[in-house]
Amino acid sequence: MSFSTLLAADAGLIQARLDAAFAQLPDQAVIHAMAYASAGGKRLRGFLTLQSAQMLGVSPASSISAAASIEALHAYSLVHDDLPAMDNDSLRRGLPTVHIKWDEATAILAGDALQTLAFELLTDPSLGTADTRLKLIAGLAKASGAQGMVLGQALDIAAETATDPLTLSQITHLQAGKTGALFRFAAEAGAILAEQNPRPLRAYATALGLAFQIADDILDVTGDADKAGKRLQKDAAAGKATFVSLLGLDAARIRAKSLIDEACDHLAPYGASAQNLIDCARFTIARES
Repeated sequence: MSFSTLLAADAGLIQARLDAAFAQLPDQAVIHAMAYASAGGKRLRGFLTLQSAQMLGVSPASSISAAASIEALHAYSLVHDDLPAMDNDSLRRGLPTVHIKWDEATAILAGDALQTLAFELLTDPSLGTADTRLKLIAGLAKASGAQGMVLGQALDIAAETATDPLTLSQITHLQAGKTGALFRFAAEAGAILAEQNPRPLRAYATALGLAFQIADDILDVTGDADKAGKRLQKDAAAGKATFVSLLGLDAARIRAKSLIDEACDHLAPYGASAQNLIDCARFTIARES
């Protein structure tokens, strides 16, 4: 099976689990906005959870709720990130953003509800023992909150009005939270589900997450807006420092490739069973959206 086929298959499993969750909710505009916000996308984070778990002997049936949880959390972050008070974007995945299609209040509430749904999904008994589920809940809370994604977003907003552009080390620290923390947890979740040491997967996902962000910075400069499904060249217009502005385009590409090589090296303990995760890492810097 090709990587693109495998990625699409896992995305379908995740969508089915989210659809099942939405079907239990009232027929209200905010619920429709939740479903709209979480539809589509590459599902890379959920893919990491499903594939890291499967590599360690955990079936998709016993990990799908964790994968769907991470995608619900990610969708919430995008809804809020697109709001006028944040990045003020009108396009996401080639479609109007939630606050454009509905309104700001609905977008805020849909994001809030997606966030809480993420933690509800982690209480699913199919994920294992109560201790396993508590570890997943604690891990997602740490990755998405004031020690992870929210902190990174706050640092990003602060940088927009800072007197001096961020340095390379500051951007790396920022992105380790804003983008990297959720990638790290997504891969670690597989080890938590399998009750195995998460350290190699954490190291893999740390390198992969940073490479993903560098690739995003490269796409913002060189990408096709139609393929990306969102507005590009925002960072340059805002005068924000990025990996590309600090390293240059060629050096940024070299750095991303080096990080992917590093990520794959961390998977060595798993041998041939890690091939899907290796393919995912390589896809990260080859994608067009």
